[in-house]
Amino acid sequence: MSALLKYTLARLGLFVLAAGAMFAVPLDISVLLKLMIAVVISAALAFFLLKGLREEASVQAVGAATRRTEKRERLRAALNGDDDGGESTTKAD
Repeated sequence: MSALLKYTLARLGLFVLAAGAMFAVPLDISVLLKLMIAVVISAALAFFLLKGLREEASVQAVGAATRRTEKRERLRAALNGDDDGGESTTKAD
């Protein structure tokens, strides 16, 4: 399972726990306000509890972006005829 998926599921789990706690507490406030408080609580908890997963997901995302950039540059070079792959390609006009 990818680090980004693990982090996303962990964040969702924290939100579900916080929302469950908000609905378990008998407060006379609207459902929307309870959900908004749950979002704030889960974000604060995630900041501290999910630091390792967040860093793994960040490294994975940066690696994917780097690979896409390198692939795009290779494709541009090949389309421009600047291919360094050993074979020389010339355009016949």
